[in-house]
Amino acid sequence: MEAPLAIQEFIEYVVAQLIDHPEEASVLHSLRSDRHDFLLRLHPDDIGRVIGKSGATISAIRNLAMAAAMKNHLKISVEIEDRRS
Repeated sequence: MEAPLAIQEFIEYVVAQLIDHPEEASVLHSLRSDRHDFLLRLHPDDIGRVIGKSGATISAIRNLAMAAAMKNHLKISVEIEDRRS
């Protein structure tokens, strides 16, 4: 399996376990220069759950995804889309 796809599927799986509206969640992948960007689109009620207290949950997700990326010599970023208007 291609490494970026495996990382995307990992992020999708972990996030789905944390949220109340998995049907409204998606992880978008894009390649920018030499970095793979993963953007989480979430229901507004789920954003806080994924961020966690003081950002602990999203930090853990990022660290695990970055460990997989480093093993495959990739640079990545994992961000949550700001859907506030």
